[in-house]
Amino acid sequence: MRASSFGFVGPLGAGFLALLAIAAILVPLANLALPVGSALHVSTAAMSLAGKYLCYALLAVALDLVWGYCGILSLGHGAFFALGGYAMGMYLMRQIGSRGVYGNPSLPDFMVFLNWTKLPWYWTGFDLFPVAALMVLVAPGLLAFVFGWFAFRSRVTGVYLSIITQAMTYALQLAFFRNDMGFGGNNGMTDFKDVLGFPVQADATRAALFTITCVALGGGYLLCRALVTSKLGKVLIAIRDAESRVRFLGYRVENYKVFVFTISACLAGLAGALYVPQIGIINPSEFAPGNSIEMVIWVAVGGRGTLVGAALGAILVNYAKTLFTSGAMAEYWLFALGGLFVVVTLFLPKGVLGAAMDWLPTRRAAPRERTQPSAARDDDGRGNLDPCELT
Repeated sequence: MRASSFGFVGPLGAGFLALLAIAAILVPLANLALPVGSALHVSTAAMSLAGKYLCYALLAVALDLVWGYCGILSLGHGAFFALGGYAMGMYLMRQIGSRGVYGNPSLPDFMVFLNWTKLPWYWTGFDLFPVAALMVLVAPGLLAFVFGWFAFRSRVTGVYLSIITQAMTYALQLAFFRNDMGFGGNNGMTDFKDVLGFPVQADATRAALFTITCVALGGGYLLCRALVTSKLGKVLIAIRDAESRVRFLGYRVENYKVFVFTISACLAGLAGALYVPQIGIINPSEFAPGNSIEMVIWVAVGGRGTLVGAALGAILVNYAKTLFTSGAMAEYWLFALGGLFVVVTLFLPKGVLGAAMDWLPTRRAAPRERTQPSAARDDDGRGNLDPCELT
């Protein structure tokens, strides 16, 4: 079946969305409907861990949008992820009310401990879910817009842009470590009770969060795919490959960069917001520059400029991290991660999915080359299968 049959998603994207849909239905059912002793039962802990991987996958898709298609190597997406997480954490803290350790109905426990007498003004409205949901997108999106407006209009590119995005993340980490910022200091926010009135620790709530994360990842992928296959996407790819030529043709390159950078930040914030209730904590360590560097490795391993590959890389690397860090090999994880990045850079420059996309058309063309040595053609007789059609 040709790629045109799948619209702008492509067969690879259709398969990815189908897998997400299956997981969104079967995993919660295996957790809630099957008895604990069943071989097919999925524990709540395993489901929450899978939900965390899917949040990271959405974050990787957001990063791939700017790096893989526009050439913006951001080392600051950890900041956008953390801001979305803090926005959700503030809502969850307001839902605790008088059930906290100190029993204060209006102040979170950490504020009572630090002798705060009233909520800071920027906590206003976070007891309402619509306000918190809006801020999940507005906080990282506004930061990305302001940062991008100044950086891209100043024509900061390449490694210099990467450095200042990393500096931005580190500055935010230092700020959120301060107790007087009103975000819990180095301990952050935890001990959540409810989300939308449902107990956050209940199996049914965890199952619902997993399904919502699957839907969010699928929606994020569709949004990014729609952007990169549109006329806007063609301009973004041209900017990635030859920015000066695009600028010479009269395009306002900085406007395109600011737009896609802001969209990517909003998706990263959404990933952070879904991450917090499933993990149960948000603290300044999420701003750590090392986290943003690790995100780049996810995308590189899976395949830059593929979207699906970015999600795959995030899941594979974090699963490997779970295996490494849960045993005697924990202290060697960073060495393994660095070695993985070196191997991918040297031998798989297109990532795992990119290499597979190159290998598959070659395998399909090989039998035809033996029967038609003069010209390898696809089933419709129109020449070699374009690897791009797979995406």
